[in-house]
Amino acid sequence: MVKHIILWTLNPELSKAEKQAVKAGIKEGLEGLVGKVPGLLDVKVHIDGRLASSNADVMLDSTLESEEALKGYAVHPEHVAVANGKVRPYTVQRSCLDFEI
Repeated sequence: MVKHIILWTLNPELSKAEKQAVKAGIKEGLEGLVGKVPGLLDVKVHIDGRLASSNADVMLDSTLESEEALKGYAVHPEHVAVANGKVRPYTVQRSCLDFEI
């Protein structure tokens, strides 16, 4: 199995209300991919409880069956739609860590 962890920083020009709406949209969009993308086993998007010591706004914690499943997830049309519609327009920084478990 593979863990796919992403940290995003939202555009600082967004208002507090806009950031909340964007985070909710990212959570709904990505968590909704389970059962639609082959090999995607679990997705949790963390948007609340951020401490002042944090330097990211949103965390994706996902589990996939294999590295091949991760490669398929990256190009799956439903994932690409969420990334292009709910994530990329509102983020200014992305960090990724993929590893086998």
